[in-house]
Amino acid sequence: MRFRHPDGSTVHLAYCTNVHPAETLDGVLAQLRDHCEPVRRRLGRDRLGIGLWLARDAAHALVTDPSALRGLRSELDRRGLEVVTLNGFPYEGFGAEEVKYRVYKPDWADPERLEHTTSLARVLAGLLPDDVTDGSISTLPLAWRTAYDETRADKARAALATLAERLDALQDLTGRSIRVGLEPEPGCVVETTRDAIAPLTAIAHDRIGICVDTCHLATSFEDPHTALDALTAARVPVVKSQLSAALHAEHPSLPEVRDALAAFAEPRFLHQTRTVTPTGPAATAATVATAGLRGTDDLDEALADDGPLPGTAPWRAHFHVPLHAAPAAPLTSTLPVLKAALTRLVGGPHPLTRHLEVETYTWQALPPELRPRARAQLTDGIAAELTLARDLLTDLGLKELP
Repeated sequence: MRFRHPDGSTVHLAYCTNVHPAETLDGVLAQLRDHCEPVRRRLGRDRLGIGLWLARDAAHALVTDPSALRGLRSELDRRGLEVVTLNGFPYEGFGAEEVKYRVYKPDWADPERLEHTTSLARVLAGLLPDDVTDGSISTLPLAWRTAYDETRADKARAALATLAERLDALQDLTGRSIRVGLEPEPGCVVETTRDAIAPLTAIAHDRIGICVDTCHLATSFEDPHTALDALTAARVPVVKSQLSAALHAEHPSLPEVRDALAAFAEPRFLHQTRTVTPTGPAATAATVATAGLRGTDDLDEALADDGPLPGTAPWRAHFHVPLHAAPAAPLTSTLPVLKAALTRLVGGPHPLTRHLEVETYTWQALPPELRPRARAQLTDGIAAELTLARDLLTDLGLKELP
């Protein structure tokens, strides 16, 4: 979906296909047929943007076989779909029964991450619509925190510098400008937008910036305006933003609230949980502590009988809940944080980013009674999320384009 910003530029809205995990190129083609085109039809649109997730094997097939890449581009065109952004965070296995910590491997200290991201950039340059010259890729925020030391930090910095050089060369070759954004996530080396400023200003290259995920932003209790003002002041480019909402519990000490949260503790993904602590206690083996926050790596850890988090302040959990369907009381979502971030991202005289992506990949991880039971229900849900995002954009003065 495309929108005209009041300054005349085009803002793109897509939804991320990691909600339909596939490891191979054949699986990706099936996604387009079985999910993406039905969402477009459900919305009554002639054209729909999708943020492709390409696992290692699919990306390798496309980058090594020009005919396969041309075939994917033709299939996108045939089904009324377009791609300006890729999700390069998960490397493989995102549809496994247990993902958890595996999603952070390989990290930016491992050569595989650089090679995979380079492949994604080359693929994206070949998938961009004819009238679009700029593409974006979101990626791992360096590494999971426990697997990082100064030696690995040096390797990661060198890899990102090499990536920037390769992206420069790719534009020289193709005329397409591809940018990559580190996506801050709780528990990672770059947990917050604030954490991203130092490494990104050290690289100081406009092709390497940040992807602002509004679920992650909210989980870490970051104020959107403060965060985005700091990025602007530091001249860190916002390469893209993922529009998403976290799980919010205002009174986590209440038994009924804990019972409601427990329904969202599930075995596939990590659901890092955070709470504000004015005194900022030191971290222990069971907790994460940073900048006035205290947290656990997963929701079930927070809910344990001897759980380490105080219940005197609200909790937020990294669980991407559907944008249009807040959880039932006594829980809520952080949709207000998304709205505030979007106002700052595209509501000003000029957009801070022109690539927006709805990323709710946890539909099948919702409590059983909330999960879509048929493909058509998932189609309806994704279409409803995109409709909400569209309405937020038009409320900010953007005009939807055909």
